[in-house]
Amino acid sequence: MAVQLNASLFNKRLGSVINAWNNASASNEYSSIADVDAIFLPAGDPAGEDEPIRKGTAFQTWLLGYEFPSTFMLFQKDRLQILCSASKAKILSQIKSSSSPVTIEILIQAKAKDPPTDAVPKFLEAYGTRKRVGTLTKESHSGKLVDEWNKALSSLESKPAVIDIAHAVSAFMAVKDEEELKYMRTAANLTSTLLAHHVILKLEAILDREAKISHEEFASQIERRLGSGEGDNAKGPDMKVWSKGRGLTDVDWMSTEFCYTPIIQSQSTNTSYDLSPAAESSSDDIAHKGVFLVALGMRYKAYCANLGRSLIVDPSKEQESIYALLLSLQTEMLAYLKDGVSARDAYQHALAFVKEKKPDLEKHFVKNIGHGMGMEFRDSSYLLSPKNGKTLRSNMVFNLVLGFTDLEDGGKKYALQLVDTIQISNDKATCLTAGIKTIKDTMFFLNQENGDSKQAPAKKAPNTKANGNASPVKNKMAGGKVLRNKTRSAAQEELVQSTVAKITEHQRELHTRLQSGGLAKYSEGGGGGGRNEGKGWKRFQSYKGEVALPKEAEGLRIYVDRKAQTIVLPIHGFAVPFHINTIKNVSKNDEGEFTYLRVNFQTPGQLAGKKEDTPFEDPDATFIRSITYRSPDGHRFDAVSKQITDLKKEVNKREQQKKEMADVIEQDVLVEIKGRRPTKLPEVFVRPALDGKRLPGEVEIHQNGLRYQSPMGSQKIDILFSNVKHLFFQPCDHELLVIIHIHLKAPIIIGKKKAHDVQFYREASDVQFDETGNRKRKYRYGDEDELELEQQERKRRQMLNKEFRLFSEKIAEAATASTGDTLEPDVPFRELSFEGVPFRTNVRLQPTTECLVHLSDPPFLVVTLADIEIASLERVQFGLKQFDMVLIFKDFTKTPLHINSIPSSQLDDVKNWLDSVDIPLSEGPVNLNWGPIMKTINEDPYEFFQQGGWSFLGGSPGGEESDADVGSDTESEFEAEVDVTESSESSESAFSDDGSDASDDEGSGSDFGSDDSDGVIRIGDDWDELERKAAKADKKRVEVGKGHESDDSDRPKAKSKPKPKPKPKTNGKNTKRR
Repeated sequence: MAVQLNASLFNKRLGSVINAWNNASASNEYSSIADVDAIFLPAGDPAGEDEPIRKGTAFQTWLLGYEFPSTFMLFQKDRLQILCSASKAKILSQIKSSSSPVTIEILIQAKAKDPPTDAVPKFLEAYGTRKRVGTLTKESHSGKLVDEWNKALSSLESKPAVIDIAHAVSAFMAVKDEEELKYMRTAANLTSTLLAHHVILKLEAILDREAKISHEEFASQIERRLGSGEGDNAKGPDMKVWSKGRGLTDVDWMSTEFCYTPIIQSQSTNTSYDLSPAAESSSDDIAHKGVFLVALGMRYKAYCANLGRSLIVDPSKEQESIYALLLSLQTEMLAYLKDGVSARDAYQHALAFVKEKKPDLEKHFVKNIGHGMGMEFRDSSYLLSPKNGKTLRSNMVFNLVLGFTDLEDGGKKYALQLVDTIQISNDKATCLTAGIKTIKDTMFFLNQENGDSKQAPAKKAPNTKANGNASPVKNKMAGGKVLRNKTRSAAQEELVQSTVAKITEHQRELHTRLQSGGLAKYSEGGGGGGRNEGKGWKRFQSYKGEVALPKEAEGLRIYVDRKAQTIVLPIHGFAVPFHINTIKNVSKNDEGEFTYLRVNFQTPGQLAGKKEDTPFEDPDATFIRSITYRSPDGHRFDAVSKQITDLKKEVNKREQQKKEMADVIEQDVLVEIKGRRPTKLPEVFVRPALDGKRLPGEVEIHQNGLRYQSPMGSQKIDILFSNVKHLFFQPCDHELLVIIHIHLKAPIIIGKKKAHDVQFYREASDVQFDETGNRKRKYRYGDEDELELEQQERKRRQMLNKEFRLFSEKIAEAATASTGDTLEPDVPFRELSFEGVPFRTNVRLQPTTECLVHLSDPPFLVVTLADIEIASLERVQFGLKQFDMVLIFKDFTKTPLHINSIPSSQLDDVKNWLDSVDIPLSEGPVNLNWGPIMKTINEDPYEFFQQGGWSFLGGSPGGEESDADVGSDTESEFEAEVDVTESSESSESAFSDDGSDASDDEGSGSDFGSDDSDGVIRIGDDWDELERKAAKADKKRVEVGKGHESDDSDRPKAKSKPKPKPKPKTNGKNTKRR
């Protein structure tokens, strides 16, 4: 059969209809069918292409999967009767099965030339015996079958009462299943892609060139992105546009169409601004300033998505503030719209928000804020209006329409809109359509100084928040008239409120939120972890009884039992076993003719290395601190001492390995794809590398994970999607490698080592051989060969980027389908990168949407921004060329991450980035000892936050803290260390650069740059001048006998400590200026 019906889906949806009918009552959304005996849904001839889809047709398509014209359906609680032609009956016979919730009876109408059958009389009899029949009374149909039905119905003596059931039919289709949501997401992606990658770019070009084009022609150009023409002149979809969208690689373009002709409006539209979807693009030329309204709606496999945007050229302050109100209103409504909220309450909430923020805009607010959406573009039964009491349910889809009409600016009327397709869930609503909605993306500014002004628009950091919908980056050409940022007005505004002031204000809010959140998390009833947690008492047992003692113990000699990890010691004629964990160490010394062996035990009050005291089950019990044996046999004690020491080392090593492997997980089995070949990425290398020769392998995408297959055959790496925490794609622009990097939730074993990260890469450049005797060189002159090689290199890099990007997106799609959790490939922002030393070498660190990463070479660094509690910037002082950054994690048991030696020139960039991702930060002039600090916090986090929390770091940068607080308690912790390590400043000045690097590597120390003898900081001295000053300082030190100091009496002076000789590098800390 050409048409295949989905019988299981039909049975499922028919069952939901019957079940809703049986449970209908006057108080729910199915009240209109609560007391009907049957539901009658006729369908006549197909409607015209320009007519909107009817509710009855939408319901028929929803139920059967296809539209069946000239087909009548009569639903009864125990059966479904269908009246249709013979050809349709043949197709509909597929849904007749034993698993159907009710009996299905298909009545076949006779053909025109055949004698009439009893199909219509039988259908009429079933209809006439009912008292109350529900139908769509507002729909009218035409056609041969409809005429025949009307004629037969008129002859019926007693007709049933007809009830309108439009609301109930809408309720049947309102809650979408996963298949419907998939189609609606695709429709939304198509709409968003068209807006971001064609409409906006085309409109910018029109404004930039001041091109003359009508609204109608612009709308037609947009429509042609889906194809145009017929026959030999037919053109398919414009894949230059659609290929830029995410998840649009396998779209069925035959099932894709526009819901309506795109609507373009500007201030030159003769019909004025109209926010309804019934508006049309006029034949007037597009204006080149003012407000532009764009509305796009697309349908995929009969399911609709819609969005609308407002774009403003040279906006006034009032227009900017109104549009900002629309943005904040949408954010508010997305949080408010959830399961259980009524349509009436949703509208009232939006209206109350507008009244509170701008009361004078209440009269301009739209009369409803949206409507239900699905197969019907506009389902009026679920109108978000002040009179509709319908309740919103999870997985319903709405078109959220926010806007103001009849606004006035400079004597001209205008309107603003913000329209998105949203999905309702249990806790909030989410946007299915995205992009081009921030003020930065929607506000255009004309550059009046086109020829003179060379100032490029200021770059803004991309939106790196997790829930942000980033729009594509737009690079304006030089001399363009349309700018994304202001010129004069922006400069004036920055004078009023500088970037530093904005960061300070935002950081104050973040620190307040951090403090209150910490108190709530670790309070008595807050359920916060980490309080009163420490090492637990670890039980161990040498033997289960005396019988298990080894035979060697009978000799009452010291015996080391490696198998039981026990030392058997003779004490007063008894063999007493001690587990190796009870022993701290052994020592041996010779005195005269005897050798003494001392065994020291673990007891309370002793420090186990640099860690906390070893826990004991009963610390108040009586403990043996040590036991000593004497023997004339020195060789015997040498062997015993070595055996005990080796066993202790072996146990400690085993415990350390066990501790390291504690978080390693055993992955489930990879489920391979069957029935087709898996998607592969060939010729890639893997890190960490497998054993053996370095050869490229291939990565395969399977049902629940990835598999890297080595060419050796036996070696492979399986990564399950359930264990993937982050997925990164790093292009080979400015890099030697193109990379797909996977950061795991829990480490896995690769080879014999555990790995938190797995990376697949390919080298971007190939080795080129230049044979000077080839034919090309014979006829070419100049740089032609080099230019050709550069072009080939550029093309190869572009192909590599495209190949790896598409494969990363396929990984993300497969992972999302497998786990249900959204996974998107994250791309590092190179323009936000900065240099630093997270481990031992200086590397380039690049922020992404959710992380801070270094992926170019191992050891890799992946820090999830959501896990960071606060960032501490250290050694931030005038004159220093570098500073350090310490990232403290929300899990206080994790060691803070130190990133050292960040150039001071990038301090503002780092602060701006940290502030943009809502990470609290602080600044300090010295390095802190974070070991004891974190130990104190972990002992009682609640007490830590009660005492002020992170306020000891100095709070937000650039705030009220100044040099007046140098005598604070915070600095007093380091006062002694500073005084002791004070050294000659003038002698150190010649090596300030090297010294700062060295101190950075050690993660301690502070450097104040080069100070002259008069206490004034000199910048820019040449080497000869620096060497002269160093020699002068050395001579003065020899004469005076102590380090060079300023004559200022308030400079702190070192006490009776001899000064070390100046060295090219120093790790010490200088005295802070008072």
